[in-house]
Amino acid sequence: MNVSKKVIANLEKCYAIAPLTYNDRKCFLVSAEQQNPCYLFSEDGENLDTVWTEPGGVMTMAQVPGTNGQFLAIHEFYSPDDALNARIVIVTPGEKGNWEVRTLCNTPFVHRFGILHRAGRNYLIVCCLKTGHEYTGDWRFPGACFGAELPKDLSSYNEDNQLSLTLIRGGMLRNHGYCTIERGGYTAGLVACEQGTFIFDPPAVRGAEWEVTCVSNIPSSDSVLIDFDRDGKLELGMITPFHGNAFSIFHLDEFGNYVPQWKYSAPEKETEMVHATWADTILGKPTWIVGWRRGTRNTVAITWDAEAGDYKTEFIDRNTGCANAMHFVNSRGEDVVVGTNREIDEAALYTITE
Repeated sequence: MNVSKKVIANLEKCYAIAPLTYNDRKCFLVSAEQQNPCYLFSEDGENLDTVWTEPGGVMTMAQVPGTNGQFLAIHEFYSPDDALNARIVIVTPGEKGNWEVRTLCNTPFVHRFGILHRAGRNYLIVCCLKTGHEYTGDWRFPGACFGAELPKDLSSYNEDNQLSLTLIRGGMLRNHGYCTIERGGYTAGLVACEQGTFIFDPPAVRGAEWEVTCVSNIPSSDSVLIDFDRDGKLELGMITPFHGNAFSIFHLDEFGNYVPQWKYSAPEKETEMVHATWADTILGKPTWIVGWRRGTRNTVAITWDAEAGDYKTEFIDRNTGCANAMHFVNSRGEDVVVGTNREIDEAALYTITE
């Protein structure tokens, strides 16, 4: 694996990233955890526009399916102790430098969300880190997941007419991790919290209940499911515990249980606050990108080595403190990883080649 790095922005406390298709171009968004801007970039890292200058507090962004650049984003989640005013907003392109931002729904402590698709309908899953707060470090109010059918036309929603959410599951302490997974013809949410890792399947038909399945009861900060060794069974990658310093891979045994298979071998004092995570196929291989924000602050790519019969790790970058990572294939067919290197206030684009 060869890595070519390009620094595309110096953005204080840069954090969230998301792909965006806009005016028939592959683009992506980068925004900040604190009161700083959100930028729109071309697939090659050219800064195309400033979407907003504040308020920031952006944990998650996702394009509204079937739109030309419209997306949802979290605003004003500044930390677990400063997220009471967090909300999900609708962001619609206008003239350059003039994007419309409207409230979709007020969602205190929302940390992650996803837009899922099943049976011709879009669904919003909203993951709140906790549900209440009275003092610094207060974890007495466990998080929860909420859901709603997401209309294709969001033009009627604003501060005075918000999308109504329904509780799917409560009692989820430190409800931190989320990623979207494929489920054979539809998408579902993979959610990680203190109680374990859960799959949230959206309704199969309108009006039906969400289905929630526990994959593992091990406390997890973030989890991924990917078939590393291509045996037809999905491996479970987990960061443990909340904002933890360990990441491991679990394999399904003959009884359908996830059992430990591999753990990153560096001393855990070097891998504090493991945070960045993204699972995808890179250079034709199922790959898990992982980065940590303290200790050595490195970012690595993990793959299965069939000849050795074991996992291997390769460095994408070192001493950057990556908060989130994202992979896409550009219009030239190249594998590209974008990293928000929060601890050095840097957004970077990495081109990955053999």
